[in-house]
Amino acid sequence: MARGSARLAGVPRVPGSGVPGSRVGGRSAQGPRLGPEARVPAQAGSRLPGAHPRAPGAWLPSGARPRPASLAGVGVAGEGAESPGSCLVPEARPSPAVAPARVAESPDARRPLPAAWQHPFLNVFRHFRVDEWKRSAKQGDVAVVTDKTLKGAVYRIRGSVSAANYIQLPKSSTQSLGLTGRYLYVLFRPLPSKHFVIHLDVSSKDNQVIRVSFSNLFKEFKSTATWLQFPLVLEARTPQRDLVGLAPSGARWTCLQLDLQDVLLVYLNRCYGHLKSIRLCASLLVRNLYTSDLCFEPAISGAQWAKLPVTPMPREMAFPVPKGESWHDRYIHVRFPSESLKVPSKPIEKSCSPPEAVLLGPGPQPLPCLVASSKPVRFSVSPVVQTPSPTAQSGRAPLAPRPFPEVSLSQERSDASNADGPGFHSLEPWAQVEASDVHTAAAGTHVLTHESAEVPVARTGSCEGFLPDPVLRLKGVIGFGGHGTRQALWTPDGAAVVYPCHAVIVVLLVDTGEQRFFLGHTDKVSALALDGSSSLLASAQARAPSVMRLWDFQTGRCLCLFRSPMHVVCSLSFSDSGALLCGVGKDHHGRTMVVAWGTGQVGLGGEVVVLAKAHTDFDVQAFRVTFFDETRMASCGQGSVRLWRLRGGALRSCPVDLGEHHALQFTDLAFKQARDGCPEPSAAMLLVCSRSGHILEIDCQRMVVRHARRLLPTRTPGGPHPQKQTFSSGKRAPTTWRGWQGHRCTDASLPPGPGIAISSLSVSPAMCAVGSEDGFLRLWPLDFSSVLLEAEHEGPVSSVCVSPDGLRVLSATSSGHLGFLDTLSRVYHMLARSHTAPVLALAMEQRRGQLATVSQDRTVRIWDLATLQQLYDFTSSEEAPCAVTFHPTRPTFFCGFSSGAVRSFSLEAAEVLVEHTCHRGAVTSLTATPDGRLLFSSCSQGSLAQYSCADPQWHVLRVAADMVCPDAPASPSALAVSRDGRLLAFVGPSRCTVTVMGSASLDELLRVDIGTLDLASSRLDSAMAVCFGPAALGHLLVSTSSNRVVVLDAVSGRIIRELPGVHPEPCPSLTLSEDARFLLIAAGRTIKVWDYATQASPGPQVYIGHSEPVQAVAFSPDQQQVLSAGDAVFLWDVLAATESDQSFPGAPPACKTGLGAGPLEDAASRASELPRQQVPKPSQASPPRLGVCARPPEGGDGARDTRNSGAPRTTYLASCKAFTPARVSCSPHSAKGTCLPPASGGWLRLKAVVGYSGNGRANMVWRPDTGFFAYTCGRLVVVEDLHSGAQQHWSGHSAEISTLALSHSAQVLASASGRSSTTAHCQIRVWDVSGGLCQHLIFPHSTTVLALAFSPDDRLLVTLGDHDGRTLALWGTATYDLVSSTRLPEPVHGVAFNPWDAGELTCVGQGTVTFWLLQLRGADISLQVRREPVPEAVGAGELTSLCYGAPPLLYCGTSSGQVCVWDTRAGRCFLSWEADDGGIGLLLFSGSRLVSGSSTGRLCLWAVGAVSELRCKGSGARSSSVFMEHELVLDGAVVSASFDDSVDMGVVGTTAGTLWFVSWAEGTSTRLISGHRSKVNEVVFSPGESHCATCSEDGSVRVWALASMELVIQFQVLNQSCLCLAWSPPCCGRPEQQRLAAGYGDGSLRIFSISRTAMELKMHPHPVALTSVAFSTDGQTVLSGDKDGLVAVSHPRTGTTFRVLSDHQGAPISTICVTCKECEDLGVEGTDLWLAASGDQRVSVWASDWLRNRCELVDWLSFPMPATTETQGHLPPSLAAFCPWDGALLMYVGPGVYKEVIIYNLCQKQVVEKIPLPFFAMSLSLSPGTHLLAVGFAECMLRLVDCAMGTAQDFAGHDNAVHLCRFTPSARLLFTAARNEILVWEVPGR
Repeated sequence: MARGSARLAGVPRVPGSGVPGSRVGGRSAQGPRLGPEARVPAQAGSRLPGAHPRAPGAWLPSGARPRPASLAGVGVAGEGAESPGSCLVPEARPSPAVAPARVAESPDARRPLPAAWQHPFLNVFRHFRVDEWKRSAKQGDVAVVTDKTLKGAVYRIRGSVSAANYIQLPKSSTQSLGLTGRYLYVLFRPLPSKHFVIHLDVSSKDNQVIRVSFSNLFKEFKSTATWLQFPLVLEARTPQRDLVGLAPSGARWTCLQLDLQDVLLVYLNRCYGHLKSIRLCASLLVRNLYTSDLCFEPAISGAQWAKLPVTPMPREMAFPVPKGESWHDRYIHVRFPSESLKVPSKPIEKSCSPPEAVLLGPGPQPLPCLVASSKPVRFSVSPVVQTPSPTAQSGRAPLAPRPFPEVSLSQERSDASNADGPGFHSLEPWAQVEASDVHTAAAGTHVLTHESAEVPVARTGSCEGFLPDPVLRLKGVIGFGGHGTRQALWTPDGAAVVYPCHAVIVVLLVDTGEQRFFLGHTDKVSALALDGSSSLLASAQARAPSVMRLWDFQTGRCLCLFRSPMHVVCSLSFSDSGALLCGVGKDHHGRTMVVAWGTGQVGLGGEVVVLAKAHTDFDVQAFRVTFFDETRMASCGQGSVRLWRLRGGALRSCPVDLGEHHALQFTDLAFKQARDGCPEPSAAMLLVCSRSGHILEIDCQRMVVRHARRLLPTRTPGGPHPQKQTFSSGKRAPTTWRGWQGHRCTDASLPPGPGIAISSLSVSPAMCAVGSEDGFLRLWPLDFSSVLLEAEHEGPVSSVCVSPDGLRVLSATSSGHLGFLDTLSRVYHMLARSHTAPVLALAMEQRRGQLATVSQDRTVRIWDLATLQQLYDFTSSEEAPCAVTFHPTRPTFFCGFSSGAVRSFSLEAAEVLVEHTCHRGAVTSLTATPDGRLLFSSCSQGSLAQYSCADPQWHVLRVAADMVCPDAPASPSALAVSRDGRLLAFVGPSRCTVTVMGSASLDELLRVDIGTLDLASSRLDSAMAVCFGPAALGHLLVSTSSNRVVVLDAVSGRIIRELPGVHPEPCPSLTLSEDARFLLIAAGRTIKVWDYATQASPGPQVYIGHSEPVQAVAFSPDQQQVLSAGDAVFLWDVLAATESDQSFPGAPPACKTGLGAGPLEDAASRASELPRQQVPKPSQASPPRLGVCARPPEGGDGARDTRNSGAPRTTYLASCKAFTPARVSCSPHSAKGTCLPPASGGWLRLKAVVGYSGNGRANMVWRPDTGFFAYTCGRLVVVEDLHSGAQQHWSGHSAEISTLALSHSAQVLASASGRSSTTAHCQIRVWDVSGGLCQHLIFPHSTTVLALAFSPDDRLLVTLGDHDGRTLALWGTATYDLVSSTRLPEPVHGVAFNPWDAGELTCVGQGTVTFWLLQLRGADISLQVRREPVPEAVGAGELTSLCYGAPPLLYCGTSSGQVCVWDTRAGRCFLSWEADDGGIGLLLFSGSRLVSGSSTGRLCLWAVGAVSELRCKGSGARSSSVFMEHELVLDGAVVSASFDDSVDMGVVGTTAGTLWFVSWAEGTSTRLISGHRSKVNEVVFSPGESHCATCSEDGSVRVWALASMELVIQFQVLNQSCLCLAWSPPCCGRPEQQRLAAGYGDGSLRIFSISRTAMELKMHPHPVALTSVAFSTDGQTVLSGDKDGLVAVSHPRTGTTFRVLSDHQGAPISTICVTCKECEDLGVEGTDLWLAASGDQRVSVWASDWLRNRCELVDWLSFPMPATTETQGHLPPSLAAFCPWDGALLMYVGPGVYKEVIIYNLCQKQVVEKIPLPFFAMSLSLSPGTHLLAVGFAECMLRLVDCAMGTAQDFAGHDNAVHLCRFTPSARLLFTAARNEILVWEVPGR
């Protein structure tokens, strides 16, 4: 809980402080402002009222006020400071590569002038008396002239040589100006058609002098250790490559505002000291120079800035603006660097991260340049408040944070422009921008742009392309094999399978189904091999001459590309170390050839070396390198088994004596290790199999056959297996289980018989897997005594492979199936299915997300697009399917066959519905209208058929002969229907014509002859495929045989444009996206993507991967994906979101992106992993008006669970709609067996609550006279003593509390909560304030209670239900019996009693004000209702809040920001005024002052004393008598407030979960209560237990004083989630070395120093989000785990990562736990014992000594998981921890068969105890001092288990899943967290 030192009640006010008795100075009126990462000093200081925060004691000029802080906490505490010592952490920035040379200065130069007199600004020319030229110097043509624009004297500096004509301050270089102001304002105008230069000498705090120069002479940015050169260009009228040049003829006066502090920090990582000297060189006019610590806004006048959070330019500095004209029409304002690039307030001393000024990926880097334009603009708010540009939609990898000026565009959409918005992340080629004072980076240039300035948004300066590069990224592949189906293997960790899919190598994670790809081959992959450490992957492609590639398996990068000496490579085999690679193939004469390569140096940058080559006349079908000796190999083939050896640079082989088996055809081999585990060659055996069913066991030492066995079939009872159906459904299981008695393996000496052909075998230490051509996979023991298990496949098994752990057996079939058998569960899992021949056509269905494909293998298959798994397959042996399409609305698809039949199939029944045979030839194309009413088909004989599909029994309407070109090649794009369904186009009746018909009537509307002479072939051009564009365009696209795409007008037939040279071969398929942005073309074996909107297109992007011609391309119905079909089906993600609502005219040229020419998947894979460059800031002048449901913030993943976010994801209408409780899905049994936190006598006692529920409404009360202060946090009412900070916790609610009400006597508090899963009604609890006891419990409503209010005499309590309940109820407070209840006709947003009349009650809602009069008749109360409509003058918004004023006035707030005043006696509204841009959610009145709070976070104080007099004027009243006294902007929508009677001070609550103390007298707001804004991910403790630290998804790391829970330090990283945290262990007893290690969502790890309150180091050990981090016991090593299962070991001082463990790869690391190694019985050496638990229910235990670089695996635990163990839609985590009271024990919880805690003994290697749990655990913590175990559950419950006594006790207190629990080192406290709430429990007496 971040609490200032404020104590509110009964404490005298201290002058100069913001809070009575506070130790912290007053805060800015603007409250906190989160800027980019910057550091805040730990000390705090107060300031005088009116003094600028940077200069204590300095006074502002008359009429000025301080500029609100946009950097939270920069400067002394009191201006935006969070709390004493809070920190906003800077990003680590690179230090200069070369040590800068020292520049000698005189003692005077090193001593800057006192800073106090320089505030608020300093007139440099006046102070140094430039006109006297005593303290300044001039050279050349320098004169004083009168400027007509400014109407005053200015200095003119002109001359042909800039260096010879200048003004210099001071006169001598040995002197120093000593100006300490952060900002330098240069008021100048360049002379037309001339160059100018401005030199600044700036001194850093370490007395290093740096020259900073700006000029239009510079063509590019240059930087050294002591000189920065920035190009400054004005009036960039047109986009061009080189914006540098002479000043334009119409150059205007410019205010150049330079932030010297940021310039030094960004570019040189130095801390700004003072400005030493200035030189202004020809040619320019200069009016003056000013320095200041204030950021002035030159374009805002005094009348305009009253409501804007900016500081206007002082009159002395301002340019004159004639009345009625705009400042921006006459002048230019350039601010450098832009505010979108914020920097830390101190340089980073250490940085081990790479320079963050580069693009991620290859490509040139943009250079900084300032460009100014002076077009007039329309701008509604101050440009100081930047609005963030939209982020990229994953169109390309965003830029890393760069130490260059950055982009911040303010854009109004143009009808002719794309709607994605400008900025670095913009995906649109051009943007029409209207902006003022905004800084834009375009093509590496900083642009000051104005209305109509067209800015090319790109990343390089060369205009080559328009689309994001790449625009497609391969997401999934449907297919397996290609050249063969024998190449499938496990990774060494058993988590993934590697296999080829034609030219693509696929790595498939078997548990998640996620695919990873290796792209680069241009032909089918014929061989694969993976080394034993998953480091190197070797692959060869089939086409001669064979090309081979070596890949880095972890990164997917191709390390080496080389040509094999063999013509064709058939097999590859790696040695276990990866140093040797052997391959077998054929040379160009067809002879068998064996080659050995040395690959040991490839990973280190070396080359592949051929070690030996050998030719042999023997057939080789399989070749393996032995596991025991890298120089030995074995091969088998037709009639031979040979053993090989590499020695002396030669490969030699010798045959094995096969005896009677010498004629067998051997197919595969595998090595079998001896039972004693001896790795010697003499102990190894070789198993080979043959097509005759033989399995020979060969002694490798004696080279003889030791055993020979043969697999023979045995007919099972019941006869042979039934024949398969010729037309079948793919829903059948992939395997059929058989009893093992069906086959036998006999001794080969028995009489011969027809054996079962064995194609593959694989051996593990316990069994042998055999795959045979009868479709069976059989598992045998190593003695082949009896088959253990067998599975039948749908085709011959071509390959088997046992996983390294021996628990899974991978099998592949020649029919294109790939799967594995889980030997423990005996379940077969299908991984991939594939067509066995090229795919001819495809179709997609939107509702079910399904894909249909037809292939030359005579099958039709239906796939699930989400999982890429096959759902159905339909097979026909008599006819081949040719075309397919889905019905747009029904679960039906249509298929055309080679026989001419067209059939419809039901997806629900998996059967044929209707068949039509109206065609005589093969069906060539099928297409349906978008509404599904009509279907069209064409055939190879030229006929065209039209069908009516209005009902399931569809029928033929028309058949027209000789319509479609009969000799045209079959193509899925031969027919096309327009997107409005009105037109039908096809190629015909000849190949040179394209015909357009009416789809309903088949009347010919247009016939276009596209036949032109093709000069290359001397033939007429012919049409190949047709495609319609969007209906709004009216385009018809035709691909031709002459490599063109012709764009026709679909109505007139005229040629609109042509794309020549599309591809050397004809294109069979093309399609255009719905927004007409992307044109896809199937171009041979590639896919080409064109920017269709660009008229002068520079060329397409080309995507490889297919090994055969692509037959069809198509966009998915949602336009977010692309499918391509040929040899396989590829699914591509579109990385630039298309805009369906944009206008379609072509855009002007743009510039190509700058990702370079690296692998496409590499360039795009990081698109969603990096943070946005721009920092989202709340708009202070014109906030967005959101609906009731707001989408998640940008940059976020959009899929975050709202239960775990600190700020509610529901935006209230005017911030006052019904309370929305956090969505908790608790089990009905969640309350069973739980107890409330006991007051005494229990195991736990609640001590403190950290947080405030910003999700409620009016859920905070404060009475200044009594000091009573209460607020809600989840299910608890927290009553806090503001003097001592002590808390009371009133519990009992079963759901989150929505609102509070305090009686006028302050003796009774009422609290209301929402409905829980265990109660049918909401609860209202009535508490005795003095005793804290619940006196009454009532259940008034079935829905959430929106508001509570006591009558003025406290005799009645009114309760208001939410918008669903609409119930108003009155309760008598004597007994709290229901007095009256009524159902409201419309939703009501607020209710209030008249404080002057207890018999009057008012409600406000949709369009009406309802007045209720209460009449007492005995014991009964009757209600009289009067409803008054809201007048039109108030607006169309709803009334959202109300409060009574002086009698008889009623103030009401509206959702549109209006405040209206009602006369309650007359029942009319007589006055209204606009109080805010957002909805008014809160109104409070006292005396003559009114407080309003809005959804924009504004809190305003209004003087309304004159309103009573205006009542007599009626509708003629004007709001000019109402004026705003004060205004504050808080960090969220205002939801609750309490003020004293004079409205001088009060407490305000916001949706951000913050409680603010507000003092209107001093205009300050100070945080009282503040927890994390979003989910708390970790709590750690200092070794001495004096402090604790928490991290959250809001990116903050907060350090708290454990005794008082006061916030001490805060480190903030914007746009990142902090996911894990660790506190360093005690190091030599030196507290100054205490550090925090924090892991973030971008894969970075930051080290924070506690003593220096600064970030020491930032490193990037992981490419993905970190999930766990821990220090070694000596604190010299950091272990970190990520969501991909990698564990990195790094040095926290140097930032180097020296080891990466991938044993858990594929599943996220959930826990890393480190302890001292105490048990000596583990058999391994090491000082530390640590474990890692991953999400796949595996735990690895390691012993390490990092100083010696030792790490050994101690144990590996795998726990089974049932099929469904989800808790609230999430899989429970796998958690493990060492037992602190017994070093040999390990405790584990996770998803399993049973809900339990498993205790495992590391010495005994077995489970020794199990503790049952009521639910699956979400969190786990073990008490270091006692035998206590804390477990948190998703059912909002905490269980404490005494492991010694075997007893347990449950506690309830959270309103959400208890996802975190941590004991302190002393075991005296227990911290638990649910979402962003933290509860601190005492553990008394244990």
